[in-house]
Amino acid sequence: SLPRLPGARPCIPKDFGHGSPVCVCNATYCDTLDPLVLPTPGSYVKYESSKAGKRLERSEGRFQSSLRTPGTATGGWRCPRGTPGQHGLSRALPPGLLLTLNISTLYQHVKGFGGSLSDAAAMNILKLSQPAQDNLLRSYFSESGIEYNLIRVPMACSDFSVRPYSYDDVPDDYELKHFRLADEDVKMKV
Repeated sequence: SLPRLPGARPCIPKDFGHGSPVCVCNATYCDTLDPLVLPTPGSYVKYESSKAGKRLERSEGRFQSSLRTPGTATGGWRCPRGTPGQHGLSRALPPGLLLTLNISTLYQHVKGFGGSLSDAAAMNILKLSQPAQDNLLRSYFSESGIEYNLIRVPMACSDFSVRPYSYDDVPDDYELKHFRLADEDVKMKV
């Protein structure tokens, strides 16, 4: 288990000359976030990152309460364009657009958030020192990071592999007698 880093630590930007700074994460330092707190009903929390240097910049706002959602008999929350206190949530929306959140209708259950662990990602992580690996993984999976709880692992090679491979290259092997994981899976991802 990786120990939790206390409190938020700011991003130390590093620019590699492409106009898009990245945050330094190495063996001795990695930026962290404050613990995530659910917003109160009727409000939201927005995290924004940008090429200009924002790194999960936090802002808060409130939806306007609505007694009736248009076209339904239920209530909801509205975020009209240009509403004071919205901190840019609707800044890029066309004039007159109204977003309506109908809190009585749910379509999906979110199981979590995560990313992909490709061969390229695994190779780069394994090239880091052990303390840098710990800091990097903590920044993804811990409460002081972005709290990923899911990872997608490609089946066999992908466009982020250094060579083409599959798990069974023997033609007509429908019973998968020659199935085996590749070295990339055993040494880097499993």
